[in-house]
Amino acid sequence: MKTRIGFVLTLAAAAVACSGKPGEPPSASTPSSGARVSVTGAGATFPYPLYSKWFDEYHKRHPGVEINYQSQGSGAGVRQMLAGTVDFGASDMPMTDEQLGQAKVKVLHFPTVLGAVVPTYNVAGITQDLNFTPDALAGIFLGTIKKWNDPAIARENAGITLPASDIVVVHRSDGSGTTFVWTDYLSKVSPAWKLRVGSNSSVNWPVGLGGKGNEGVTGLVKQTPNSIGYVELLYAVQNELAYGAVRNAAGTFLKADLAGVTAAAAATAATMPDDFRVSITNAAGPDAYPIASFTWLLVPAHIADQNRGKAIVDFLQWMLADGQSMAAPLSYAPLPKEVVAKERQTIAQVHVGS
Repeated sequence: MKTRIGFVLTLAAAAVACSGKPGEPPSASTPSSGARVSVTGAGATFPYPLYSKWFDEYHKRHPGVEINYQSQGSGAGVRQMLAGTVDFGASDMPMTDEQLGQAKVKVLHFPTVLGAVVPTYNVAGITQDLNFTPDALAGIFLGTIKKWNDPAIARENAGITLPASDIVVVHRSDGSGTTFVWTDYLSKVSPAWKLRVGSNSSVNWPVGLGGKGNEGVTGLVKQTPNSIGYVELLYAVQNELAYGAVRNAAGTFLKADLAGVTAAAAATAATMPDDFRVSITNAAGPDAYPIASFTWLLVPAHIADQNRGKAIVDFLQWMLADGQSMAAPLSYAPLPKEVVAKERQTIAQVHVGS
């Protein structure tokens, strides 16, 4: 299965402002008129369907800038950002203090949208939505819950006849922000998970098969009977995979949707740290879906090449305006207005030119 996804899009040059309205003067942050600009990025698969849409729409407004984005996983995005081999990275896991300390140029985090990670499964004969408690999910991925009819699963799914089949766990094989979100959640709800495995973009999995990218996990779950994995919500929806409801911190079983993701972010939005590095898994509130996260673009605070820098800054401004309206149709939640306001101020920290 091909899991490395690349695309090259020809985007608009600076003949129009980021609003794209005819007759308006160019934005101060767009590349010089007539310039051909090549911008490269790599990282998260979690937001890739939306990023692909964004770049395509941005293309219609700005011909002449070439963007190449490789959907390789958050770990690869951070590594390439630190190595200076890309102009921007993308990650579902904020960079750590240690990673930021390794950067040759200060790295800024820009949240783009919010998404959900869901437990997706392929169980023979089961067409109903399953309920999962935090303990059940931790036990399954620790390998201590081995059968689909284990009482930890069965008692929350009355009326559903679960098979006595072995559970096949599927997880990411690459460094992944989706894995960070999943393991960050499990570490908050399960002391055993936190002690034995912990949270990171890559962990030592106690059990299971590995798939590269959200695409790889989706494919393995789809073709493996009695399997369970974790993917970004849109991958489950687009591939018609079953995905379950998760009991949240308030004790309510919720299936992932935009309202639940927005509720998870609501408590954090007003107190978002200045560097935007925050976790919203297992958020409080009866309506909060518990496995939710922001996803970030990683942008250097100094971009020496003027045209590339202006193109990146202009895209950030467009993403916070027109781009947000494209999130919901692809099962992502748009940013809270408080976060958008803070990001607009932070864009001014990107210094372009020598």
